[in-house]
Amino acid sequence: MTEPLRVDRDRLMDSIDQLARIGAYDAGGVMGVRRLALSDEDAAGRRLVISWFEQAGLNVSIDQIGNVYADRAGQDPTLAPVMAGSHVDSVPTAGRFDGALGVLGALEVVRTLDDMNIQTKRPLTIAFFTDEEGCRFGTDMLGSAVATGRIALEHAL
Repeated sequence: MTEPLRVDRDRLMDSIDQLARIGAYDAGGVMGVRRLALSDEDAAGRRLVISWFEQAGLNVSIDQIGNVYADRAGQDPTLAPVMAGSHVDSVPTAGRFDGALGVLGALEVVRTLDDMNIQTKRPLTIAFFTDEEGCRFGTDMLGSAVATGRIALEHAL
């Protein structure tokens, strides 16, 4: 039996902690994160995560609504990718794991695969979607709705 893959918990938590510093607040001892969609804090968080994607050797692309995709090649490029991720924006009073865990957990899986020199059969894509929380512009899951065709890009803009 092969040994199960284990992510580097410390590296994952360090990534979560670094991202949580962007938009961090302390409301009388209650710690939280505020990275409203398309705010300066959201932009800074996006830049940080994209830099980690690039450091991991992923091919990064951004669609017209601002969704970010980071691709890792698989052995068979004709196969559809396995996608994981979430969002980097937050509600006004979020915890540090809100959205970040889905994105950074997926990144940590890719880092672990790279550390172990494991090539997957299918390509892998990490995605984070624009304005998933809907707190600023009134439409939640906006980026993923555009990505899946549920909302036309023209209506979203």
